Amino acid sequence: MSELTKAEEQVMQILWKLEKAFVKEIVEKFPEPRPAYNTVSTIIRILEKKKVVGYHSFGRTHQYYPLITQEEFVNDTTENLVQKYFSGSVENLVSYFVKEKNITAKELEAILKEIKKS
Repeated sequence: MSELTKAEEQVMQILWKLEKAFVKEIVEKFPEPRPAYNTVSTIIRILEKKKVVGYHSFGRTHQYYPLITQEEFVNDTTENLVQKYFSGSVENLVSYFVKEKNITAKELEAILKEIKKS
């Protein structure tokens, strides 16, 4: 899957919540100041080309829906992050968070418990 820009990701976040929507409905879900209709429409067309959004036609208008789940996006993005910045090592990723983000022993324990569950 192609990486998404911040604007594309914002549109996808809204579309995942709505499940299907017309451009107007997506625009309405943005916080103020909302982007222009044409801006969101352009972003949607880019997302179509990236094959992450599909649509149903209703005459001259389209209702859009995600072709990937939010979970698939998170998994792919996380994998890209680990590969790109941590040499493919989850250990390096966790080490980064321990050193740079001051993860407490309690938080680390909770992470280990989650890992053991899977």
